[in-house]
Amino acid sequence: MRFKNSTLHQQIRDLAKAKKAIILAHNYQPAEIQDVADLCGDSLEMSIKAAATDADIIVCCGVRFMAETAAILCPDKIVLMPNPDAGCPMADMVTPQELVKRKEELGGIPVITYVNSSAAVKAVSDICCTSANVIKVVNALKEDEVLMTPDRNLARYAAANTDKKVHLWQGYCPFHNDLSVEAVKAAKAAHPNALFVAHPECTPEVLKLADSIESTSGMIRFAGESSADQFILGTETGLIHAISKAYPEKTFFPVSDQLVCTDMKKTRLQDILDCLENMSGKVTVEEAIRIKAMDAVRKMINTK
Repeated sequence: MRFKNSTLHQQIRDLAKAKKAIILAHNYQPAEIQDVADLCGDSLEMSIKAAATDADIIVCCGVRFMAETAAILCPDKIVLMPNPDAGCPMADMVTPQELVKRKEELGGIPVITYVNSSAAVKAVSDICCTSANVIKVVNALKEDEVLMTPDRNLARYAAANTDKKVHLWQGYCPFHNDLSVEAVKAAKAAHPNALFVAHPECTPEVLKLADSIESTSGMIRFAGESSADQFILGTETGLIHAISKAYPEKTFFPVSDQLVCTDMKKTRLQDILDCLENMSGKVTVEEAIRIKAMDAVRKMINTK
């Protein structure tokens, strides 16, 4: 199997070079997918980096909303998704029709949409945010009330760090949301010298136990800046591979082996090779939707 994967890896790299393609992998992807990629990171980070390259093709190893974000930011490039069946349960918890209706019910207050959402939902939003910049985005708006979608836990995290009234959407990441206080306490007891770093998609009760609250990219940065040498990561287990590569001299523990996103683990090396060979899994965003979604994303990027 090792020889087969090594061969596949080289075939993918050769084909990507020949087709002037760049391979992006989210931090939650399987280790072998991260290792074959040109760039790893969070969803927006990957797309922004890809937009700055001269690649003709973007192969997005992640879930659908990530490929859509790449298509929004890179209209001049072909975006391929190796496994089109990889979706996001949280992104599916809001539709543009529902969001428009709720905004009207609340008197037209600004809608802040997490980038973990569909292009169609971004298109009816005022501004986007990431888990890393959500507090900055909320506080940058002049209005005293905002509606945040789709993640209620991220909204609660933002609400705890602003004087504004934050209205919640009842969406959530099934994996982060199900992380229990008991599981965190057990991990802390098993690794008493480790700092617990939690993702803001976790519940408020879990976040109270954290030594630091960070996005996936923030966790990597935090580990590098901290004097500690052991960390418990309160996020999807795929980050262990990326952060261990960045800081091999430090030790990282998953807070729970149950934090495994099944959709993020759907991509296989063979899927990447097949999509490059056949130019399959193409992801496009209707231009009218893309322009509006791009406006919401650009406002976020330009937020000071």
